[in-house]
Formats: sequence, structure tokens, C-alpha cells
Amino acid sequence: MELDSLREAFDRVVEKRALSSTKVQEAIDQIVTEIEQAISRMQMMNTDYMGSCDHSSIMAELKAKLNEMVPLNQLEGCQKELNAALSKYLKLLEKSFNPDISKAYRNVDFEACTINNIIANHFYRQGLFDLGDSFVHECGESDGTYLKLPFQEMYGILEAMQARNLEPALSWASKNHDQLMQNSSMLELKLHQLQFVEILTKESRDEAFKYARTHFAPFVSLYQAEIQRLMACLLWADRLDKSPYAEFMSSTHWDKLAEELIHQFCSILGQSSDSPLNVAISAGFQGLPTLLKLTTVMAAKKQEWQAMKQLPVPIDIGPEFQYHSVFVCPVLREQSSDENPPMLMPCGHAVSKQSIMKLSKSSSRPFKCPYCPSEAVASQCKQLRF
Repeated sequence: MELDSLREAFDRVVEKRALSSTKVQEAIDQIVTEIEQAISRMQMMNTDYMGSCDHSSIMAELKAKLNEMVPLNQLEGCQKELNAALSKYLKLLEKSFNPDISKAYRNVDFEACTINNIIANHFYRQGLFDLGDSFVHECGESDGTYLKLPFQEMYGILEAMQARNLEPALSWASKNHDQLMQNSSMLELKLHQLQFVEILTKESRDEAFKYARTHFAPFVSLYQAEIQRLMACLLWADRLDKSPYAEFMSSTHWDKLAEELIHQFCSILGQSSDSPLNVAISAGFQGLPTLLKLTTVMAAKKQEWQAMKQLPVPIDIGPEFQYHSVFVCPVLREQSSDENPPMLMPCGHAVSKQSIMKLSKSSSRPFKCPYCPSEAVASQCKQLRF
């Protein structure tokens, strides 16, 4: 409901703004027209050698028409309507969005050094090297530059790829061949694929064949089908764009390969492909409305939530922020935690540790599984680790 009200208020502001703009333009056009007509009449009088007294009468007539039009009153009326709609919209925004978010986070003692390093590394991984250097210089945290050189290398490779130069990327992939293979990545082969197609289309079939014999051999055992399709391109050397293999010439391969290179480069560095700072802020932004409502409800009940080990409400954020499995006990309807981990029963069903304790009544007597006729003893249940 709040969102619908905000949308309606916003649409009203847009409507009033469009109406105000139209009326203002009409008033200006009328004024310009009257002035141009007056100037035209004066020029005609000058041509006919008429006296200046007639000029005065034209000016008086123009003034009378402008007073009759009352353009300022028209503009003020439109502006008042727009201001009223805008004022109402701002009040709804203030009512719907609490500007004070200090109650929605816990007071955690962070080390300033750690935070500064996170911010500096965020600038470097975004390619903002000058900004990162300035930040490190101002905060005096020289340790924050340890990722600068690796990311400078990565962005150098990406810039070269934008210029259709694959040599830096191929050199990096060759140095990290073993790690790329451990990651089951086809990055190196795909780079050679692009280079092969570039040579085939811009140089000659013989040069492309020599390149393929030299660089495709290490991948034949794993990617035979892909290499066979590439070798078939040699039959269409002069008209590859009209062949069944024309998709190899698509520019989308370059874009996708740049994304794959970023992902593998960060993986080998032991870093996530997305900035941790960016992920934390984005996830916090999605969870903030729920936290603000929670603080309001808890304050009304005169309860403190910051001391809780687990939030009493779920925080719904996008799947892109879920990095591990989440287990919710089907009996107690509570999310598992370190103190209350998921437990696997002999029958194969899983419930939380607290559920096991309640079902067994903290004794060694058998208890019935809540989902099947099987019986179990608490000591037979094993902790699950996802």
C-alpha cells in the first residue's frame, strides 16, 4: 500500500510538471507572438515615414494586451500546483522511509585498519587506481595496496582485449595453466580459439593451421569435439561469416571471455569476482526495510534485539547473496545455527538438534521420527554439514 501511494504521488508530480511546462511554454509563445507583431508594425511605420507618436500607441496597445493575458499569474498558478504535488510527495517519502538507520545495525567494534583496507581494495578491483592511492595515502594504511599490482595486471589484460590484442591474456593463461585446469575452466582454450579465428580471417589459412597445431594439441584429450569444430573452419577460410561456423566471429565471445577472465583471475587470487564491499552494501540495502520494521516493533514492545544471536524474522535478499546452504528445521520452523545444527536421523530425515532433544526428551529412549514410522535414539543421529 505504501508503495502504491508513493507511485501515485510520484505520477501526480510528473503530471503537474508536464502540465506546468506546457502552460509556461504557451504563455511564453503568446508573449513572443505579441512582441513580434508589435515590432513588425513599428518597422512598417518607419518604412512609411510615420511619426514616433504612433510607436507610443503600439507600445501602449502591447502593454494592454500583456496585462490582459496576465502571464505572471498563469505561471504562478502552475508553479503553485506543482509545488503542492511535490511537497505532498516529499512528505510521503519522509513518512515511508525512516532517514535514521542507526537503530537498524549493531554496534560492532571494527578495526579501522581492516575497514580502510577493504575500501582501498574496492577501489583497486574497480580499476580506480588513482583514487585508491589517494585513499591509502590519506588514511596511512600502506597494507591496503597488496592487491593493486594484480588488479593493474588484470585491467591491462582487459584493455588489450578491447583492442583485440590477446597476447597478454594468453601469456597470463599459460602461466596459470594448471590452476585453470583444476578449476575445469576452458578459458585458455577459448582464448586460443579467438586468436585462431582472428588469424584465419585476417591472415591466412596456413598461418591459422600452424597456430592450431601448436596450441590446440594440449587440449585434444579433453575438448576434442570443440577443436574439431574449430578445425572445420579452415574449409571456410574465405567466407567464414557465411559458413555454419559463423558464430565463432560473434563479438559476444569477446565480452563473455572478458567476464570469464575476471572470474578466473579473482579466483586464482583467492578473491571473489565481486567486490566484498559492494556485495555487503547491496545486501544491506535489500535487508534494511525489514530491519527498520523490526526495530520499530521491538521498540514498541520495549525489547532489545541487538543482543540476540539470531534475528526473529527472516531477511529476504536475492539468491545472488546466498553463498551457503540454509537449513530450516521442519519441526520447529527455525533456521539452524552453530548451537542448533541440523541432525541426520538413521531413516534419512533431517531435523534440528533441539528437535532431537525434545523428541527424545533428553533421554536414551527411542523416539519416533516425525515423518516416518522409523524409530531412533539421539546418539544415532549425526550432525549434518553442508
